Amino acid sequence: MASAFLKISIGSFLRAIILILLLLPVWMFIIWLCTDKRKLVVAIIDKTVLTNKGQEHVSFNWVLNQEKFSKTETALYDHKNDYFGFFPLAKEKFQLKGLERFNTARLDQLSIDADAAYITDAYGIYKNEWYQEGDDKERSGTVYGGMSRQDLYFLQQMRANHKLIITEFNCLASPTSPTVRSDYEISFGIKWTGWIGRYFNSFDTTKNKELPSWLVKNYKNQHKGAWPFLKSGIAFVNSDDRVVILENKNHLRKELPYLNSSEEGQYHYGLPKKTFYSFWFDIIQPDTSFNHVLATFSIDVNEKGKKELAKYGIPTIFPAITVHINRDYRFFYFSADFADNPVTLTSSYFKGTPYFNWLMYNNREPLERKAFFWKIYQPLVTTILNDYYKTLKRP
Repeated sequence: MASAFLKISIGSFLRAIILILLLLPVWMFIIWLCTDKRKLVVAIIDKTVLTNKGQEHVSFNWVLNQEKFSKTETALYDHKNDYFGFFPLAKEKFQLKGLERFNTARLDQLSIDADAAYITDAYGIYKNEWYQEGDDKERSGTVYGGMSRQDLYFLQQMRANHKLIITEFNCLASPTSPTVRSDYEISFGIKWTGWIGRYFNSFDTTKNKELPSWLVKNYKNQHKGAWPFLKSGIAFVNSDDRVVILENKNHLRKELPYLNSSEEGQYHYGLPKKTFYSFWFDIIQPDTSFNHVLATFSIDVNEKGKKELAKYGIPTIFPAITVHINRDYRFFYFSADFADNPVTLTSSYFKGTPYFNWLMYNNREPLERKAFFWKIYQPLVTTILNDYYKTLKRP
């Protein structure tokens, strides 16, 4: 009798657990649906939108949607339309809806109307990738791109109006003009060293189709036609076209760059103490008299790698997240492609999705960029927006 009762109890318990699991997404969606919208007007600038998926800013829209931040009292953000920049159309046609259209008076008004500004990507669109002519891994002229004088003026006005400003790689490197870059550096207290970099899982040109042709060509031009690399590693590229390669085992003890968070980053922004990063980054020098570094990138080199970097003045540790938070304004600079992650908006419609983030990526795969979104981008940007929203005085 007791045995039969136990079997029934276990069976009932298992059925209850299964029912809860089946209903959980429904309840998560209902809770999200019933959560009040919070108006937060963000001017999103994205100049690198090859398709209407908007990969360069969809990560930001994920956070906006999950947190129910809205562009008006009633309307949530639409990642296909609610940004300034490049808008792809059919048959190689496009529309330009950047801040370059605005005169000073309109930019002044936008800086009053907007609560925050975020340049997710200013790199732009290049002719060979848009018109699909030639090698899309080669350099070509721009169709549209670079941080413009109007973009910078708007950011400066946002600063004057004590607003939140977020910018990230690539708004400083080419095709941004040297004069705009210099004025930005002076305005916000960071200086680009001229170096950008990226991890590649293979330097074998016969196997890795992600290797830019111009990178290999420039290295060969500087080393008498030699390209002696086959393993994984990190490539550094300077604005003057110099290329430095660190190859795994040959120069590197650990092949991937790592992002290391400060105590503030860990305890306030929910960042892990250490995690890998496998995409593009830049190397900047912050003015620490009014900015501080929330997280750094580190390159784990052996003695040979250390000497190679020293020849070019490239540091092994450099800022990943630079911050200015004060009564005057709030500023964040992300020294990498933080917003470029392969995520979709679907999961943002379920309240509490971040608690189940371990289901969203493969933790055993070091090149899984979804992990970067869930471990770094989502908690970081969610905290930034929620912190800032609490400071706003709403009628």
